[in-house]
Amino acid sequence: MFTPIARLAAELQSRQAPDSERGDVPGWVLVTVMTAGLVTTLWIVADDQLRQIFSSALGRVTGP
Repeated sequence: MFTPIARLAAELQSRQAPDSERGDVPGWVLVTVMTAGLVTTLWIVADDQLRQIFSSALGRVTGP
């Protein structure tokens, strides 16, 4: 009644144990890569402005 491929698929599915502790690794990798890309893009685009803001903030804290 079952084709060999369907029988193999059913056997493989029955052997797989649910693993609730595994997590969503590809999702976390995607989030990490996208965050790194966003930070890099913002850094490239706003490098001069970020340096100016940082220098201004340090100047206010340390004094002239």
